[in-house]
Amino acid sequence: MTTVMEATAPPVVHGEQRRSRAAVFALARFEARELVLQLPVAVTLLVYVGYTGWKLLFPPDGMDAYPALQDVDRATQTTPTLLGIVLFIAVNRAALRSRRRGTDRHFDVLVMEPWRRTAGHALSLVPFGVVTALVALVQFTWQALRPGAVGHGSVAELAVAPLYVLLCGAVGLLVARLIPSVLAAPLTVLGLFTFLLFVSTGTSDAQWSRWLLPVVSENSSSTLPSDLVGRPAGWHALYLVGLTLLAATAAVLCASRDAVDRLRVSRGWSLPHSRLRSSGGTPIATEPQMNAAPRPYGALGLAGALAITVVGAVGQSGGVPPELSKARERASVSPEKEQSCVRHGSSQYCFFGEWSGRTGTWAGVVDRVQALAGGTAASRPLLVRQRIDARYGLDGDAAIAPSTTPGQVTVGTRWGGNRVPEFAVAVASVLVGGDEKKGSELCDGRVVTAMWLALGRDADPVADLKNVRLDDSLSGPAIALTPTNPLSMSAGQTDVVRELLSRPRAEVTSAVKAHWAQLTAPGVKTAEVARVLGTKVPKGVDECGK
Repeated sequence: MTTVMEATAPPVVHGEQRRSRAAVFALARFEARELVLQLPVAVTLLVYVGYTGWKLLFPPDGMDAYPALQDVDRATQTTPTLLGIVLFIAVNRAALRSRRRGTDRHFDVLVMEPWRRTAGHALSLVPFGVVTALVALVQFTWQALRPGAVGHGSVAELAVAPLYVLLCGAVGLLVARLIPSVLAAPLTVLGLFTFLLFVSTGTSDAQWSRWLLPVVSENSSSTLPSDLVGRPAGWHALYLVGLTLLAATAAVLCASRDAVDRLRVSRGWSLPHSRLRSSGGTPIATEPQMNAAPRPYGALGLAGALAITVVGAVGQSGGVPPELSKARERASVSPEKEQSCVRHGSSQYCFFGEWSGRTGTWAGVVDRVQALAGGTAASRPLLVRQRIDARYGLDGDAAIAPSTTPGQVTVGTRWGGNRVPEFAVAVASVLVGGDEKKGSELCDGRVVTAMWLALGRDADPVADLKNVRLDDSLSGPAIALTPTNPLSMSAGQTDVVRELLSRPRAEVTSAVKAHWAQLTAPGVKTAEVARVLGTKVPKGVDECGK
């Protein structure tokens, strides 16, 4: 008599579960090492680290010596872009290695299930995320330790770079499980690039759509105070965490489904729990429960990741709060209500809170310019006020209108490099013209006087003359930049200023102080200024004399 007995599930062995987890971590370490040994990944990683280190050790612009940390944290986000793309393709190829080599069917008889192997591939991305986080942290810390650093950074902004790298790898793994073809990865990269390009440019009016991108770059010509930046960095980091978990969890579930379906087909099973039993009641073939085991937990994980993504997406799409808009308006229209002021010498310096340590540097430039002036301008009290236009956030690049307040000089929130001689030109034009508006309208021989005051005591005045001019020239007409409206220079004025900067400083300073009233009189001709200061008289007439 033949008795058919129902097979009972084997007891759970906790030692086997621990060994399974250990096997997943061992596979993750192996796959991470294999990824690093791939030439494209190794080269891209070295370029990423080397380029970041080069920028820190050899900054291309003097402004890097005076960083604003609310800009530095965002600057860490775009550098690992290429690393993420390369990792996307590399992880995709690694996940398809067994299929390319025809060994996929052999994995069905191994103890480690396909979903655990996929989990190992996902965990192999963690070292790359850690390296990216360390590079971003070193980049930020290096800038924060500079003596001229100001402002405050954001941990959420710093988290974007490693999260972007992890997301790229997780999406590459998901594509490998959904479309098991080596051509899928490069085609997906092209498709995503086209889609992201459309999102970032084709829907620019919808601000919420920009934040669907992994990295949202917003750069302005001026730095905003930290409390006026207004980026939903925390929500965006949560959104990226959700996307990464969503892609990784979906890849694991796809691997579990594919393995079960492949096993059913190979053994002729038609039902998920079909069994063949011997006459003794012992199952001779059962569908491995370990392949189906992660499904309930995987579904919960997938739902949780989706919920995190949705919460982050909704949180980051809220737009600019009304309170922030009002604060930006006040800082732009009436900065005196938001600023503190200190006095250095005879002049007063007003600043937003985070720039309190910068006033001494501004005072040094003012003192240097006034030391070359004559008459009452040498001791005239000035009001140096920090001014910005924050009404449009980080997307705004609106020019700041020159002030009509006598003796007031505008200074921006960025400093170092060309910003130093530009501020010096603003100080000199106010000393010569009376206020910023009149100073920017100078077109006669007083332009020569103002430019000499601005650059005469620089370490390399001729180089600074070149840097402060818009076209980086030392001849011909051009405009000299200032924090507000630029100062126009004719070809003749350029020649006179260049010759003055090449002569001994004491000699020119003595002549300027002795003839100060004549050199700053409204309507004085450039030719007259040249004769008084002993330079070659230029040909032609002043622009305002035409």
